[in-house]
Amino acid sequence: MSSPPGGFEVPLWRALAVFRVASLGYVCVLSVRDADRYAHPYAAGALVLVMIAWTTATAIGYARPAWRRWPLLLADLGVVVAIVLSTPWVVGRTALAHGVPTLGVAWMAGPVLAWAVSGGRRRGTVAALVVAGADLATRERIGQSSFTGVILMLLAGVVVGHVARLAVAAEERLQRAVELEAATRERERLARDIHDSVLQVLALVQRRGADLPGEAGDLARLAGEQEAALRALIAGTATPGGSDADTVDLRSLLGRYASSAVSLSAPATPVSLPRQVAGDLAAATGAALDNVGRHAGGRAWVLIEDEGTTVTVSIRDEGPGIPDGRLTEAADQGRLGVSQSIRGRVTDLGGTVRIISAPEAGTEIELTVPRARR
Repeated sequence: MSSPPGGFEVPLWRALAVFRVASLGYVCVLSVRDADRYAHPYAAGALVLVMIAWTTATAIGYARPAWRRWPLLLADLGVVVAIVLSTPWVVGRTALAHGVPTLGVAWMAGPVLAWAVSGGRRRGTVAALVVAGADLATRERIGQSSFTGVILMLLAGVVVGHVARLAVAAEERLQRAVELEAATRERERLARDIHDSVLQVLALVQRRGADLPGEAGDLARLAGEQEAALRALIAGTATPGGSDADTVDLRSLLGRYASSAVSLSAPATPVSLPRQVAGDLAAATGAALDNVGRHAGGRAWVLIEDEGTTVTVSIRDEGPGIPDGRLTEAADQGRLGVSQSIRGRVTDLGGTVRIISAPEAGTEIELTVPRARR
């Protein structure tokens, strides 16, 4: 099952709500303790009530993904800045000069964390600078302790924003992995279900009816085309994962060669190879099939065998075979299809090429490569 949108961010929003409630409790304790030192204690009490109401409103608002937008974020920042800027009048500059804490204290970090969770480091830094600037504006004298609060605010915005972006990136990667796994499982299930039934029937119809005249021959031809299309589908021609994947399913590359004249047989599970290895092996297979089309005609059969540490692709035809010495003669004449396009590619991969041929008995070429390029 895929995670819901913003699933990894939910704990961060919940933690933010807990922080705001806890910091509000601290504000309430300080306001009760220092009420007799405030210049306007009743106004301080009214602001505490506003802070309680706003904490409740933001807890409800941020709990809903649709509300985590600019209107609520800007309102949150504006309410907190307004409360911070009212501190000199409510608390009194004399009380502030004698060490009475500002009215907002830790509670004013709430919008900084909200902006950081919603938009990352940059947004968190902007909110921290705005709140810190408002806090510094309330002080007659700015000392080391004032800058310590500013630095802590900036660190909170940067660190929480970074963690929030990591959570979003992790969720996106998990979603892609879940989708890829689901697609792979479904393709493998389809391959298991039809590999030993439908494909064999279509191949049998094509073979038995290939030489029949009239509609029977047309039916055999259509059966062969459907067999090729179905093999390409279950082989995963449209393999998920994107072009930046480190490995590729060899079946998806060889599936493009399947047709009514070329029968492809492959394992029901992916044959994963490094992208370069799979590409060169597929190119060598294509060169071999080109030779079949030019010199042998008729049908060809391609078989993929996954042997763990190595992968073998066999190409077999029913043509006249290759006379002894013919490959050497072709190389001497400058026709390098087998020596370069096939044997050269496979040799560069650290693999081997085995050619088995006899007059009037067809030709079989086995291309074996290691799973990792040497």
